[in-house]
Amino acid sequence: MKKKLIIATMVSSVLLTGCGDKASGPAAGMSPLVSAQPVTVIDYQQGKQFVGRTEAYEDVAITAQVSGYLKSRLFTEGDWVEKGQLLFEIEPAAYEARLASANASISQAEATLKRANLDWERGNNLLPKGSISQSEFDRLTAEKLNAEAQLKLAKAQVKSAEVDLSYTQITAPFSGRISDSQVSIGDLVSPSSGVLTTLVSLDPIHATFNMSERQRLDFGIDTLDGSGKGRNEVEVVMTLTNGKQYPVLGEVDFVGNRIDLNTGTIAMRASFANPDQALLPGQHVQVFLREKTPVQRLVIPRRAVQSDLEGDFVMVLQDENVAERRNVILGPQTEHGVIIAQGITADDQVLTKGLQRVRNGMTVNLEQKEAQG
Repeated sequence: MKKKLIIATMVSSVLLTGCGDKASGPAAGMSPLVSAQPVTVIDYQQGKQFVGRTEAYEDVAITAQVSGYLKSRLFTEGDWVEKGQLLFEIEPAAYEARLASANASISQAEATLKRANLDWERGNNLLPKGSISQSEFDRLTAEKLNAEAQLKLAKAQVKSAEVDLSYTQITAPFSGRISDSQVSIGDLVSPSSGVLTTLVSLDPIHATFNMSERQRLDFGIDTLDGSGKGRNEVEVVMTLTNGKQYPVLGEVDFVGNRIDLNTGTIAMRASFANPDQALLPGQHVQVFLREKTPVQRLVIPRRAVQSDLEGDFVMVLQDENVAERRNVILGPQTEHGVIIAQGITADDQVLTKGLQRVRNGMTVNLEQKEAQG
């Protein structure tokens, strides 16, 4: 009797427990609470950042072409100088004397040639009459030719003396900013003395950088010619070491003609206007190379993207609040979100919150539409 009572009690407990599970069923089957956000369409310029260095468009070391004592220095160190402006003057007296001597040699050679011509003309008239021998006439012809050669030599010496004299005045080959002087007035200078000063042009200015072989193909640089022109033109943004962006866009004006075998990169150069001379040669800069024409791209918040063994995916809100899995291919991260290269459309809404409990085909409870952030 007692055993039957115990068995009855146990059966009742099991039945009560089963009823309790059924009562909690509706609560367990509630749709997960989620948030959704529409896909955003942005204008995007694909680009890549590189480390670069600025270089002068023109950079020259000023040296002496002739020997002599430095007579004067006619510029302010660090100042801007114009093309053709006189920078240094070497004592010209010795070269002026050499030019005067060369001019005198011309007068002497002209007189000698005049006499030789007269002798040759007389000989030419006497030869048919037999008054002079053929050998004597040949001598007169040789003297005439020699006098002509001496005149040409004298004129060449005058030209050389004029060039040497012009080298005593050292001028700026182009407009630019000049450096400090490495010599003082009274110093003996010569072609072997080394650099007197340096001169750089600053507007425009170049930024040089290197790009890998793969990046060259990805950006379509292979369609550009050596001067940076072609079907897929690009523009360049420069960022300085203080993090500020240079206000003027640049353009590629040189693409190297070979891939470096040691580094696997190709040399490139961009040109920037620099009217205020804010940029100087030798600066480290960040060079951002991007497409010149923006294209439309689809962007979603990065938190909407999930990953599993199949790859990256998002949950898209369909009709009647049904969540649908979409496998996606990710593009670059931007300030607006991550670009989706493939897998969604501009009309889709992606789930951004409550994703842990959402499964493909599940009905969800939409909390609200978030403002993009």
